[in-house]
Amino acid sequence: MGATTRAGNLPLELTSFVGRRRELAEGKRLLSAGRMLTLVGVGGVGKTRLAGRIAAEMSREFEDGVWLIDLAPLGAGDLLAETVAAVVGCPYPNTESLTAYLRDQQTLLVLDNCEHILAQCAALAADLLSTAPGLRILATSRQALNLPGEQVLEISPFTVPEPADASMEDVLHNEAVRLFEDRATSVVPEFKVNDANILAVARLCRRLDGIPLAIELAAARILILSAEQILERLDDRFRLLTTGPTTAPSRQKTLRALLDWSYDLCSDQERALWGRLSVFCGGSDLEAIEQVCTDGIVRESVPDLVAQLVGKSIVLRRGQGSAVRFEMLDTLRQYGWERLVASGEDKALRLRHRDWCRDLAARAEAEWFGDRQMQWLGRLVREQANVRAALEFCLNEPGEAWAAQEIAAAMWSHRLSWSSPSEGHHWLERALAKEPDAGPVRAKALWVDAWLVLLRGDPEAAKPLLEECRTLAERLGDEAQLAGALHITGFSALLAGDFDRAFSLLEEALARRRVLGHRGHEWVVLFQLAMTAVLMNDPRSAKLCEEVLEKAKRANAEWSVSYALWVTALERWRRGALRDAVTMMRDAVRLKLRCNDHLGLAQCVEGLAWVLADDEQYEQAAQMLGGAQVVWRSIGTSLSGLGHLAGAHDRCEATLRRHLRDDGFEAAFCRGSALTVGQAAAYALDERPARQPGPDVASVLTRREREIAEYVAKGLSNKEIADALVIAPRTAECHVENILRKLNFTSRSQIVKTWESRRSDQV
Repeated sequence: MGATTRAGNLPLELTSFVGRRRELAEGKRLLSAGRMLTLVGVGGVGKTRLAGRIAAEMSREFEDGVWLIDLAPLGAGDLLAETVAAVVGCPYPNTESLTAYLRDQQTLLVLDNCEHILAQCAALAADLLSTAPGLRILATSRQALNLPGEQVLEISPFTVPEPADASMEDVLHNEAVRLFEDRATSVVPEFKVNDANILAVARLCRRLDGIPLAIELAAARILILSAEQILERLDDRFRLLTTGPTTAPSRQKTLRALLDWSYDLCSDQERALWGRLSVFCGGSDLEAIEQVCTDGIVRESVPDLVAQLVGKSIVLRRGQGSAVRFEMLDTLRQYGWERLVASGEDKALRLRHRDWCRDLAARAEAEWFGDRQMQWLGRLVREQANVRAALEFCLNEPGEAWAAQEIAAAMWSHRLSWSSPSEGHHWLERALAKEPDAGPVRAKALWVDAWLVLLRGDPEAAKPLLEECRTLAERLGDEAQLAGALHITGFSALLAGDFDRAFSLLEEALARRRVLGHRGHEWVVLFQLAMTAVLMNDPRSAKLCEEVLEKAKRANAEWSVSYALWVTALERWRRGALRDAVTMMRDAVRLKLRCNDHLGLAQCVEGLAWVLADDEQYEQAAQMLGGAQVVWRSIGTSLSGLGHLAGAHDRCEATLRRHLRDDGFEAAFCRGSALTVGQAAAYALDERPARQPGPDVASVLTRREREIAEYVAKGLSNKEIADALVIAPRTAECHVENILRKLNFTSRSQIVKTWESRRSDQV
């Protein structure tokens, strides 16, 4: 049986953890005794690494996971709640929604790099801790947050060997020396601290004041220099510090000097690339580097230059496969940015970075309705920090707000890549206020912003946006933006429960989108038209649902398929095909989990309750309604703002109260509302494994998953399994991924071996 996998996102340690035994023990003690611990110390001292180790060693105490949130990419604190919510899985972020999401969880949040948004971090931490009793927070910062009850642990640099009175054994066991040896060995495996170099290594660690980052950077030079040569060059560089500010702490001077020295050891092109890479926030992939950073650098040389910077510990390589990214520690990135500003290239790099983000958003919009839909969702999540940085630049640079409108409006198709509709509105509201130019870019931004505020449950705010959009588009003769205004006006009528008006408006918008040839826009309007027809019991609903599902499947657009399955399941329910409705709704739930779409998941769990109530499974339906409430609450909303669904919910609840009586309904509903989001999804899928499954690993799988595992064990591909079971290949793929996740496996071969072993045991 596979090991239990807990929620969370702590990265695996790629290098050994050296020293810090006292700080590690004290940190665990303080965090166990209190609910807020802040590790404080100078830059480069190792706060992040120590926090990660403390969190990893205490992870078993947090049933709902340990979540690391890197705050360094945030330029300001106004998106702090969105950032935290995106990491922990709360799709509708604001402080109120986040506290509701975490209220009943046993969770550890690691807020890393708080110093530049200290006040906002303190306010959010205070709000969360006051309402979520099972929550603990571990923060890293260059200064304390000054919260009541906050425990503070100062992280000092490593102790360093004394020049004369320490024995050879003491030097070899010194933490700074051990770190230098460990990191040097990673680049030159045969390197050892010995009689020949021990004095140079000890002096070097002293000159670096025991700062771990400085020691690691120096150790990377062992690839080309001896310890004695490193020390000699380091001493030469330090003699140049007399022009530095006298008020700066000596350790900051030392680190700055080391960074200057590391910079001087780079070639001209490596230095140029180091500075240019600092324009990226949250890292970048090689394609982005080649597009943004190659002015004056031969494009073909970029991979080698990046590899050289990785080898020198300036750049970190993260991820694997198609998701490889390159990042810099914040200290190194800030140093690179200072060098870039000094060179006078900073604005030109900002503009190239902006253009790259515009291109990224435009490509995502153009390609989103197709077989790359899930890839784009993941890609834009990874690039959030870069897009935010580009938007902030555009809004602060005179004459660039139009580009912010263009980038943010193009993200309409991937609103799930933002933390919530609130963030998209945040950018568009600011961009529209700064750039009054009445052109097509503004017209599009207006209807996209109206759509986002409708999703936030604010129809009154959408009205003036739609009116201005319609007036502007008519004056420009812009058919695309006229179609957009018409579409969102119809969507507003749908949310208000005015189905007749919604159908008429959406039908006209669909015709306009088809004339324009906008496939993705056309599908969204078609989906909403089908939903309207289902909810108003229009006889055209069956044909519309068939079309919306067929188009999504033909495009291989997985996220779209999940919504098409949901609305088609509602249509089947309306005409009494309850078994078909349950099957399709559960298939939709599986895709929602894959897409991390909590809004869609809430709709699916809610819809399942309606179907089960009509199938006379009253107690299960009542519990399902309670589970749906959990998911609605996790995204900070409820059905009260969704008039198109509220009526069906009220009718379902009335039916259940009539059959179960009030006491029975309340008891079942309470059982459902006590579930977590994950448990509510598992309940919707009828997946309720025992808490401690027996030795047969198959006990944690559903009947359908066991059936598919048997086919995998026989060597069938996903397509062959789909053909054998008469299901879509994507559905088969989703089942296989669920099997791997539940069994804590990483490959199909593990399923094969496990099932072969089960057969042997049974014989």
